[in-house]
Amino acid sequence: MVGAMAGFTLMAVAGRELSEIHDTFEIMMYRSFVGVFVVVCLGAFAGTLGTIRAARLGLHTLRNLAHFTGQNLWFYALVFIPLSQLFAIEFTNPLWVAVLAPFLLGEAMTRTRILAFGLGFIGILIVAQPESAPLSFATFAAAACAVCFALTTLSTKKLGQTETTTCILFWLTVIQGIFGVVCAGFDSTIALPQSDTIGWLIVVGVCGLLAHYCITTALKLAPATIVAPLDFLRLPLVAVVAWIFYDEPLVAGIFIGAAIVFAANWMNIRAESRKPANA
Repeated sequence: MVGAMAGFTLMAVAGRELSEIHDTFEIMMYRSFVGVFVVVCLGAFAGTLGTIRAARLGLHTLRNLAHFTGQNLWFYALVFIPLSQLFAIEFTNPLWVAVLAPFLLGEAMTRTRILAFGLGFIGILIVAQPESAPLSFATFAAAACAVCFALTTLSTKKLGQTETTTCILFWLTVIQGIFGVVCAGFDSTIALPQSDTIGWLIVVGVCGLLAHYCITTALKLAPATIVAPLDFLRLPLVAVVAWIFYDEPLVAGIFIGAAIVFAANWMNIRAESRKPANA
């Protein structure tokens, strides 16, 4: 989880540094190019390249359309709102998973899930309107990216029933690379990497994959009830980084709202962990 926190924080800093030269589509395109190289190298090292197949290419495409949309909204929002606010809003992702799972995976809609979502929504209202960052389109973009990431999580869960991690990550980078080329080249202009941006582009590509790999590994080693609270340590970490490097104030409202979102997530996780294994 320390690796995941470092990866997401570095990716946020890199995205903000790149925003002056590259638009979000270009960042996603180059991130995917780096990602393809990393996945192929790691797959070759682990001997798992043979597990890559196109049996569920339609679901892979839908998953990556949701993730590509969410990630572009995330890169857009991090330029215009404080990093701590963006990360706090992003933490509603598990709540959206809990609400959407009954419709997309056929899971039961429980009173705990409804209560957790309502509590999380209150937290977001507090986070979204701190004194230093009034409500804006970027705030709505941050909220929308959380919904897109929830859809990504749900589709990944379905893919994980039959596909390996290498297969999922391979199609993630390839399909989103195609999306990136199409969207970045729509205006017939693509900014090439420069001497002062190529390093940050590599950071975005490597850290994005590293963070997701670390979280996946953490969930295999420990229960979600342990991993989820550790994931929330990203908020104070990124808040301090933004305060040091970008002079962003440490606003109490963001931390109060984030604490409410955390409580909502924790309540839902505890309820899910108490269910019988065959429930």
